[in-house]
Amino acid sequence: MAAKRLSMRKLKEVLRLGALGHSDRVIAQSLNVGRSTVRRYRRRADEAGLDWSAATELKESDIEARLFPPLDRSLRPRPLPDWEYVRKELGRDGVTLELLWLEYKAAHDDSYRYSRFCELYRAWRGTLDVVLRQEHRAGDKVFVDYAGHTVSVVDPKTGEVREAQIFVAALGASNYTYAEATWTQSLLDWTASHVRMFEFLGGVATAVVTDNLRSGVSRACRYDPDINPTYQDLATHYGTTVLPARPRKPRDKAKVETAVQVVERWVLAPLRNHTFFSLAELNREIRRLLDVLNDRPFQKIDGTRRSLFEEIDQPVLGPLPATRYEFADRKSARVNIDYHVQVDGHLYSVPYRLVRQEVEVRLAARTVEIFHDGRRIAAHVRSWRKGGFTTDPFHRPKSHSEHLEWTPSRLIRWAEKSGPNTATVVTRILEERPHPEHGFRACLGIIRLGKRYSPERLDAACQVALNIGGVRYRTIGSILKNGLDRSPDSDTQTSLALPQQHENLRGSSYYTNPQQTD
Repeated sequence: MAAKRLSMRKLKEVLRLGALGHSDRVIAQSLNVGRSTVRRYRRRADEAGLDWSAATELKESDIEARLFPPLDRSLRPRPLPDWEYVRKELGRDGVTLELLWLEYKAAHDDSYRYSRFCELYRAWRGTLDVVLRQEHRAGDKVFVDYAGHTVSVVDPKTGEVREAQIFVAALGASNYTYAEATWTQSLLDWTASHVRMFEFLGGVATAVVTDNLRSGVSRACRYDPDINPTYQDLATHYGTTVLPARPRKPRDKAKVETAVQVVERWVLAPLRNHTFFSLAELNREIRRLLDVLNDRPFQKIDGTRRSLFEEIDQPVLGPLPATRYEFADRKSARVNIDYHVQVDGHLYSVPYRLVRQEVEVRLAARTVEIFHDGRRIAAHVRSWRKGGFTTDPFHRPKSHSEHLEWTPSRLIRWAEKSGPNTATVVTRILEERPHPEHGFRACLGIIRLGKRYSPERLDAACQVALNIGGVRYRTIGSILKNGLDRSPDSDTQTSLALPQQHENLRGSSYYTNPQQTD
């Protein structure tokens, strides 16, 4: 590329200072330019026979004409490459401008040099729309985001109006576009939209470029963003990677910003006067108009989004996995003394050695997987029974007394410190459960009530619970909360003694003498 010319003022100053006998170094320092620049202009002036005395007699246009004579326009124009072909080929993996220039040079004897070839291509590319101007490798990136506009959906039974969110995706190389409506932008809907997007494309791009939406990025950061673990699971399942855009850098995802605008213009706007009564109905119309959009011819290049997709993107997309991604949420949990973790009210066992350790739980629709230190240490069928236990026999120690700090006998001894009734309650809870460890949590909770209310009150409450047959943590907690352990009759068995003689009581002779009447 040609060097930028000096202004006429500086050029004349180079001639003046040179006439005064100053060196190139002094002139460069005075004009704040490079010494090589000064040297080049002084050489041009010498070759043109132009010195300071002659320059003072000439107009600036004449000086420029002598230093920079015009090119010979009589030369035969060189053949121009097919720039649209060049742009398409640049989308293919491994293709560079230099390779395309070599092919162009081999096809034409009178070809442009590589630097001019690049300059002309960039000038041609600048005449295209922004969305077409960007260069992306085929199958490399798919850009995803939500549209700013929503679509109203009316519940036909209640008349309630609910706003549906519009998920939009576009491939970088072909601009092939996907859109769908979901109820929310939650993690569940976000991942489900990705699953349907990959199935619509029939393959997987190398990377997914996303905005810093909370469902996708747990912590936005310019240099080291945190990807939501569930979203990362989806990326791993499909063999792709997630590339969050930098915060407040819309150019990082300009492709989908333009795709959102196109979807709003050619898909949502035509539906503005429609009334939808279900999400499925809305998505059917979106898909119909999406096909029309992808088949619309480009204005400044040949073809359509679909034809370009089939030509360059589709052949290089990664394959879909054998199974669909199954949504799974992740939670942190601590292993209790009964070597179970509680998830959504149900308890799942882990190896007993992990008591008191932090673990990560992956919750899918049908399975529960538990990880520790990056390794899966337990897997169970998911249960929706609140308060229930799912225990793998291999997770139990062979001998509680040898391997666990918390044992049934220790809990009973600890309960005895509050009183005999507390010990009886703990013993009964442990005996009634299928396995003693299933009662550890309830027993520990009851014993801890003694610290809150005092051991004496706890033992009195346990006596009341035994009397009424309510040997449960909640029952004992309620007795203490309402002060029922302090009532006068709380320490005795309440019974109803009926009188032996009463005018309304019939004796046994009544039933043996059929002649007797009231």
